[in-house]
Amino acid sequence: MATILNKALLEQTLTELKGWELREGKLHQNFQFKDFVEAFGFMAKVALVAERLNHHPEWMNVYNRVDVWLTTHDAGGITELDVELAQEITALQ
Repeated sequence: MATILNKALLEQTLTELKGWELREGKLHQNFQFKDFVEAFGFMAKVALVAERLNHHPEWMNVYNRVDVWLTTHDAGGITELDVELAQEITALQ
């Protein structure tokens, strides 16, 4: 099982993750795209990464917006898995 990041490490991580913030105990970012097709394409790319990592986001899509929340439910908080997925998602933009 993955280990939850301590407060100091989480704060350091947030300074390194462009656009990500802590919201309700989860890593969160809102992504905006030109239109629905572009947003859906982004989600398809994220799905492939998430499946490879066997770590899946909570997300919501409305037209050209995709909201992503990351947490490791098994561990009960944010872990290195969430940080790795956030980094890979950021690289897809």
